[in-house]
Amino acid sequence: MRHLGAFLFLLGVLGTLADICEIPGVDIQLVEKLGQRLLPWMDRLSREHLNPSVYVGLRLSSVQAGTKEKLYLRSLKLDYQQCLLGSAFSENDSDCQAKPSMGRLSLYLLAVRANCEFVSGRKGDRLISQLKRFLEDEKRAIGHNHKGHPHTSYYQYGLGILALCVHQKRVHDNVVGKLLYAVEHDHPLQQSHFSVDTAAMAGLAFTCLRRSNFNPDQRQRITMAIRTVQEKILKAQTPEGYFGNVYSTPLALQLLMTSPMSGAELGTACLKAKVALLASLQDGAFQNALMISQLLPVLNHKTYVDLISPDCLAPRVMLEPATTTVPQTQVPETISVTLQVLSLLRPYRQAIPVLAGSSLEDVLKKAHELGGFTYETQASLSGPYLTSVMGKVAGKREFWQLLQAPNTPLQQGIADYRPKDGETIELRLVSW
Repeated sequence: MRHLGAFLFLLGVLGTLADICEIPGVDIQLVEKLGQRLLPWMDRLSREHLNPSVYVGLRLSSVQAGTKEKLYLRSLKLDYQQCLLGSAFSENDSDCQAKPSMGRLSLYLLAVRANCEFVSGRKGDRLISQLKRFLEDEKRAIGHNHKGHPHTSYYQYGLGILALCVHQKRVHDNVVGKLLYAVEHDHPLQQSHFSVDTAAMAGLAFTCLRRSNFNPDQRQRITMAIRTVQEKILKAQTPEGYFGNVYSTPLALQLLMTSPMSGAELGTACLKAKVALLASLQDGAFQNALMISQLLPVLNHKTYVDLISPDCLAPRVMLEPATTTVPQTQVPETISVTLQVLSLLRPYRQAIPVLAGSSLEDVLKKAHELGGFTYETQASLSGPYLTSVMGKVAGKREFWQLLQAPNTPLQQGIADYRPKDGETIELRLVSW
C-alpha cells in the first residue's frame, strides 16, 4: 500500500495544479516487474504465439529485452511476410494456414515503425496495399448509408488507419469518413455500452492524421471527433478511477495524454486513473500481453501516436527474468467453481474441480473433459472469446457474456479471469 499512498498524496497535491493529462514518475521497480511479464512471450516464436503488440509495448517503454527484441522482430518479419506475401515469393506457403487479420497486420506495421523503420520496397508496398484493401472491404460492409457494420470492428478499423498514418501513408477521405461518422453518431461505437477502447483507438487514429496534416478537407471534422471521444471517455470514468474498466484505461490514457484540451478536470481525471491502475497492478492485474503492452508506454509518457517519429536512441533499463522461489513441499490446492448456462432450453449447471489459480478458460476445458458441456472460441487481439456454448452460436448482434453470479459482468476475458473457490460463473447469451 506504500505506493498507493504516495499516489493518493500526489493526487491531493497535484490535482489542483495539473491542467493536462500527465503521469507522475512511477517506481521503476514496478515498471520492471510489469515488463518481466512480457519476457516469456519473447521466447514464444511460433506462429500462434507471435504478437506484434508485445514488441510495440516494449519499444515505447522505459525497459528493454536486449537481443530478444531483435530476434522477436526478425521472427515477426519472416512470419508476416511469408503469410501475406508467401504465394508471390515462395512456391510453398501451405504451412501458413490463415493469413493475419487486419488488426494483426496493423499491429505488425506498428512494430516495424517502433524500430524506426518504414515499410518499403516491393514487399512493403504489398503489405500497405493489403491493409488498404482490408479497410476498403470494411468500408463497403458499413455501406454508403452507414447502416452496416465492419466485418471485424471499429477498433480494428481505427487501428488500421493509425498504422497507415505512422508510416506516412495517406488514407482516402471516404475511408476516414466512415470512422468519423461512427464517432459523430455514437451508436456504431457501442454494443451494450459505450466502448472506451474503441473510442480511444479512433481518437489516436484521428490525432495521427491531424498531426501529420493528412486529409485536410476533413480537418475540422477530425478535430471535433477527437474532442468528442475525449469528452465521452472522461464521462465514462468510474468512481474507482477507471475509464470504462481497468483494461480499457491504458488506451484511454494514451489518447488523453495527446489531448489539446486542458483544465483541472482533465488533470484530476488522469491522476485518479493512475491511482486506480497502480492499485490494480498491486492486486496482480495485467497478465494479458496486449494489456501490458498498452500500459507500458503510458508509464513512459508515450503513446502510439509517438510512432510518427519514434525515439530509438532513448536509454531503456535492461530487464532480467523474474526469480521466484517455489517451496519444495508445495501441494497443489483444488478448488470448486460452479459453471452455469441458464439462457438455453436445457440449462447447464455443474461444479467443476480445478487447481487454484486456474483461469476461466481452464474451467471451461475441464468442464468439457468431464462431459456434458461444449464450447467454441475465437482468437482476437485481446484474447480468446466465446462464440458458441452448448451448440448455441452467438448471432450477428449477440455475444456470450461472462458474469459472476448473479449479475456482475466480468471485467476480464476467459484467458485472464481466475475464479475463486466456491464462485459461480454464468455464461449468458445477450443481444445488443
